[in-house]
Amino acid sequence: MRFSDIIGQQHIKNHLMYSAKNGRIPHAQLFIAPEGVGALPIAIAYAQYIICQNTSDDNEGGHSSCNLKFEDLQHPDLHFSFPVYNNKTEKKFSSEDFAELWFEFLKNNPYGSYTDWMKKMEIKNQQPLINVKEAEIIARKLSLKAYEGGYKVMIVWMAEKMNMEAANKLLKILEEPTDKTVFILIAEDEKAILPTIYSRCQVLHFNRLSDEDIALGLINKERIEESKARAIAKSAHGDYNKALQSLYQKEDEWPFDQWFVDWVRSAFRAHKEARVVTQLVSWSDTLAGIGRENQKLFLEHCLEIFRQAFLLNYQMYDLVYYQSKVDNFKLEKFAPFIHEKNIFDIYKEINDAIYHIERNANPKILFTDLSIKLTRLIHRK
Repeated sequence: MRFSDIIGQQHIKNHLMYSAKNGRIPHAQLFIAPEGVGALPIAIAYAQYIICQNTSDDNEGGHSSCNLKFEDLQHPDLHFSFPVYNNKTEKKFSSEDFAELWFEFLKNNPYGSYTDWMKKMEIKNQQPLINVKEAEIIARKLSLKAYEGGYKVMIVWMAEKMNMEAANKLLKILEEPTDKTVFILIAEDEKAILPTIYSRCQVLHFNRLSDEDIALGLINKERIEESKARAIAKSAHGDYNKALQSLYQKEDEWPFDQWFVDWVRSAFRAHKEARVVTQLVSWSDTLAGIGRENQKLFLEHCLEIFRQAFLLNYQMYDLVYYQSKVDNFKLEKFAPFIHEKNIFDIYKEINDAIYHIERNANPKILFTDLSIKLTRLIHRK
């Protein structure tokens, strides 16, 4: 993977290449990056750069045979660790057991999210983790002699998903690293990293991608027209994976727009018609059955529609891009109900709901409670 093929993040790429050229390669690095900004492809390109001793952002100038092995991401000195779930039926318990699926995932979209990985593994309610068995495998892999005789690189994706036992095991490895071993930990939630691990890493923070970077990526890589690329980039909020999802969204995806419209309409009516509360309960039952990650995605989708309605209400037309997929729902008619007196409380309640979903709250109770709160907030003058 070449640095020059990765969208944006030029300051990060320059820093990594400069440090490698000058022989200053920290043995443990932590990439803190929002979803869809390219931390994983940059980590892979960086690993190739140092393992193959390259000198250019095209990952050339080093050992050609080494670079050739990276084309399929199967170089023996490149190792991956990532969250998995215990598939007792097929006796799969570690990243080694899911390796084939992982490389398919990487090749299909290296900007893919944790939720995309869950879909790839075809799981619904289980939360993939990096467990202590995985930490033991990391130790075993890194004890082996390097194939190229130089560096070995271990990329730990979604490092915040390590349980405490695995984190403590990994900490011991970081404290006593083998020679020419590089750890690259990638995380979205900085606060979820064990402080003792955090303190032993050089930390790099990734910014969200600019609209210009995303638009150029779509034009050059996906071969779409400029006007469409810029419209998608505007709605992606710095997330290239989200831009790709918008571009290739399938008709059989979850009907988030319809669910949102059903929700707010019932919330409007329930204020005066008590019997409509039963519709909100039924709606909550539907949402309870789609799995935690999809529930979070839906609520994030709702946050964005509320935000777009608020912007439209205050005539910030340049920032409004949302177009509903529900024929009889018009954002301009909904917008007057979302204003400075309720938008912050709506955001708080939805974000609180996302927090509780992550901690395994009962979804039927959670969505019913959120619906009743929305009934009050949406009628606030």
